[in-house]
Amino acid sequence: MLDKMTPNQRLIVAVLLSVVFFVGYTAIFPPAEPNTAEKSSQTEVAQSAKQDISKKVEEVAGHAIAAEEKASNTTSSDIVTVTSEKFVLKIDTLGRIASKELLEDKFRNDEDLHAQVIPSEGTKPLYIRFADDAINDAAIRTPYMADISDVQVKDQPVTVTLTQKLPSLTVTKVLTFYADGHYDAKISLSKDVRHFVYLGDRPQVSKKLMAVAGALIYTGDDVAHIIEDGDAEGRQIFQDVKLASSFDQYTAIILYGFKKDTNVIVERGRDDNPVVYFDAAQNENIHGYIGPKEHKVLKAIDPVLTNAIEYGWFTFAAKPLFALLSWLHGIFGNWGWAIIALTFIIRAVLYPLTYKGMVSMQKMKTLAPKLKELKEKYGKDPQKLNAMTMEMYKKHGANPLGGCLPMLLQIPVFFALYRTLLNAVELQGAPWILWINDLSRMDPYYVLPILMGASMFIQQRMTPNNFTDPMQEKVFKYLPVIFTFFFVTFPSGLVLYWFTNNLFSIAQQYMVNQQFKNAEDAKAAIEKKSEK
Repeated sequence: MLDKMTPNQRLIVAVLLSVVFFVGYTAIFPPAEPNTAEKSSQTEVAQSAKQDISKKVEEVAGHAIAAEEKASNTTSSDIVTVTSEKFVLKIDTLGRIASKELLEDKFRNDEDLHAQVIPSEGTKPLYIRFADDAINDAAIRTPYMADISDVQVKDQPVTVTLTQKLPSLTVTKVLTFYADGHYDAKISLSKDVRHFVYLGDRPQVSKKLMAVAGALIYTGDDVAHIIEDGDAEGRQIFQDVKLASSFDQYTAIILYGFKKDTNVIVERGRDDNPVVYFDAAQNENIHGYIGPKEHKVLKAIDPVLTNAIEYGWFTFAAKPLFALLSWLHGIFGNWGWAIIALTFIIRAVLYPLTYKGMVSMQKMKTLAPKLKELKEKYGKDPQKLNAMTMEMYKKHGANPLGGCLPMLLQIPVFFALYRTLLNAVELQGAPWILWINDLSRMDPYYVLPILMGASMFIQQRMTPNNFTDPMQEKVFKYLPVIFTFFFVTFPSGLVLYWFTNNLFSIAQQYMVNQQFKNAEDAKAAIEKKSEK
């Protein structure tokens, strides 16, 4: 079907594919995400102890719940502070992990404030909701007591015990915190009553371009069930859950270590965002992690946690690409040079495809005058023209789609690498050279995007074409400008990859062009010699 399309039709398809490819995953002016680093007040609870307690528990839970599960709201304040070199974590009177501030400079926002992983609004980790209305009402009124108010985590873990004494039962939480950001939670009730423990609403630290944010449930069949913000539909129940995560681009709030028969529930919350909690037993031993999705850190804690790093449809390719990128970083000690080395390896692997495409395009350029003659000769007989054209292609070993197919086959690789670089928190704050001091952010001086566009223009000039329509030539002439405009807001790590890829393409195209030139010169010399 494609070989019967007119050049204009093929052009339209090519341009549409380009537009879908580039526009589909970028927003030139992405809406600003609220940064929780500057929010410190707990807005989901009342600010006065005298507040009317007729408010429903869903205002604390952050989502609508069944009528029999409603209770009252109350005030809360912080009762425990856990400090380490990399974070400050606080626990409030509702027994929740109320906040976690990341102290590393690379997590500072544009206002030079440290990032807060846990949003100030919505549900928070380890919040307990009871199914019994009376118990739940009492639980929200009764503050937890802690055995210690300030602790520091260094080489050894520290343990905090929280106790809530209700009229009909006692709730105990024994929390052990580690310097790498994870914790153990032993939650026990003095008697068996139905209750639910919450994961906590997803972080709002960073969400750029097409980075996904929402909830992820990773189950024992190695399937990652992702419920994006705005896409939660009713109630979903999962069993055999290996981990549950609420996440944004670089950070996550994770619970793991569930019993196989534990019901992990995803509910539709505010703005159709997912809210995650699980149906807890009388005695629960659970583990959690709150912080950046750094592959090395997550793997050291528990290899299953690496599944919390979301790559989308291209996970099958993105995971090995990131593993290779990490290995190269171990060699070079710099993520920028690792990206360049990875680009070289990808070009080497794809060399047979790209070489074949370039050779095919050169053959099409050579045949262009002859094809024009056929069109002039058989233009009034489409069937004859098509037959003669195909015969010429076969005779000279040319394929009109030979130059396009290798390029299309590279698109999945680009998408996989895009997802890899987009979700690699390791690139955040990672310098390359000179002014590029953060590969996760756009080039502040637009140098890399301009170099990328210039290299694309040079590559385009070197690439043979068989345009017969001036309009086609004009459209493709402006593609480097369009792509440069798109790449201005891209992370500099991704632009570095594309720029380096263009340089390798230019070198390869030069070699192919030189080969054809040498072949034509040799053929001309032979013909000249035979004439003598």
